[in-house]
Amino acid sequence: MTTAAHLPPMIDDDTTDHHEDIAAITQVIADTQTAFNTNDADLLTEHFAENATVVNAVGMMMSGRPTLHAANQRGLAGFLRDEYARYEVLDVRFPRPDVALAYKNARSTTPEGELIDVDPTMIALYVLVKEAGRWWVIARQNTLVP
Repeated sequence: MTTAAHLPPMIDDDTTDHHEDIAAITQVIADTQTAFNTNDADLLTEHFAENATVVNAVGMMMSGRPTLHAANQRGLAGFLRDEYARYEVLDVRFPRPDVALAYKNARSTTPEGELIDVDPTMIALYVLVKEAGRWWVIARQNTLVP
């Protein structure tokens, strides 16, 4: 028998109007797209917290802003140099007023921004924390879509 004490909770912050938060988080993802498409490792690292962790699309886990910046530099100067993408924010959820989960799709594009892929080639989950009035990425998980 299931009782009310055993039902899973709905974890969603409804105490705050998140309109401005969603705009700020959407800008974080827009900056990430701009950084990727212009090979800008500094901008690609800009929104990561000092102790952020990323799992990239091939399952490699990296932690710490200096490590992430170095990986961004290597990737953007190397195998990602001539790659371009368009990102689409799918959803932003707030389990707490200062914690957000953001989901994005990625599709390959030409240098001019024309879509190459009809369907997404990657989906990413961002975990963000609001600290000192701005949103910081504390974790990101990239997953290739077969």
